[in-house]
This record gives sequence, structure tokens and C-alpha cells, in this order.
Amino acid sequence: MTNDVDTLATALYATIDDTLKEHPDLAPWRPPAGITPRLSDAELVTLATMQAILGYTSEAKWLRHARAHLRHLFPCLPQQPGYDKRLRKAAGLMRSVNRILATTTSVWSDDVWGVDSTPVEYGRSRETDVGRSAPGSG
Repeated sequence: MTNDVDTLATALYATIDDTLKEHPDLAPWRPPAGITPRLSDAELVTLATMQAILGYTSEAKWLRHARAHLRHLFPCLPQQPGYDKRLRKAAGLMRSVNRILATTTSVWSDDVWGVDSTPVEYGRSRETDVGRSAPGSG
């Protein structure tokens, strides 16, 4: 499984990084002088996208997982408060990049959707007594 997650991370990062290079206007504004973030915008968006794809609803759990399994790909993972703060400030960037990613896949224009569900019985308003004979017979 680690190889699959590494492959996902690498493919997402490369695609997101290329997208941000093609659309520099998407990057959040930063003053010309100041501290450059150790985690790039492409890395941040990649981590947040992977968090959603892999089903982590808790940022704390996701960061623990990322530290344990993805540190070799993302050596500068921030602590949770820093991650949260960066994500909130990058909400517009996330929306834009996710939309670009979605529109570049076949899922965006595919008109065939599969649904997997369990059949649910309906139409029974009351119990039926199948074994009972009709009145007057028997």
C-alpha cells in the first residue's frame, strides 16, 4: 500500500506543481520580503488533496499519518496549528486547483455514473399473513 500512496503523492504533486507554474496568479499573495514557507503551496495542496482522497476527516490524524508514512516525501511537515492556518488561507487556491484537476480528468465530462447500493424493500404498508386461509374455507 505504501507504494500506491507514494505514487499517488508523486503524481498529485507533479500535476499540482505544474498547474501552479502555469497559473502563477492562483498562488496566495506574499510580501516580497519575509519568511518563505518551508512547505510549498504545491506540497500543501497535495497534502490536503490526499487527506480528502484517503478519507481523513481529522487534520490531526492526517498529520500523524503523514508524519509516519510520508515524511520521506514531505520532510517539512508543519505542526497542526501551522497546517490549519495555511489551509484556511489557501482556501481559494484549493478550490481553483481542485477545479482544474477535476476538469482535466474524464470524470468531469463522463455521463455514465455507477451506483453501488443494497436493494431496499419498499411498498409494504403492513404485515401480510400468507399462511391464513380464506374465511369459510377449511
